[in-house]
Amino acid sequence: QVQLVESGGGLVQAGGSLRLSCAASGSGFSINAMGWYRQAPGKQRELVAAMTSGGSTNYADSVKGRFTISRDNGKNTVYLQMNSLKPEDTAVHYCYARATMMWPTGQYDYWGQGTQVTVSS
Repeated sequence: QVQLVESGGGLVQAGGSLRLSCAASGSGFSINAMGWYRQAPGKQRELVAAMTSGGSTNYADSVKGRFTISRDNGKNTVYLQMNSLKPEDTAVHYCYARATMMWPTGQYDYWGQGTQVTVSS
């Protein structure tokens, strides 16, 4: 099993910044990819940003140029630096990890508990 612990959400004014962190812990696993999804009230969960173990990144069009995802592979931790925040960024942000497990052997997806990001206008 992999546990994901998130931190860094909160309330910020439009134009402000927040940094989210997510640390993966457990044993017998290697991370293939980590990233962030978000879900606003009444909307489907959507990808915000993701990064593979090789360093490839993928961003939602709505956050390109404002958000930056980074990873500390040694700590199995992923960060999301969010700048120029807008009220429409308000959502619960979930950390995501795809990991290869030694036992039971296979690739599995894991989710954090979610952290609220609220941007006031």
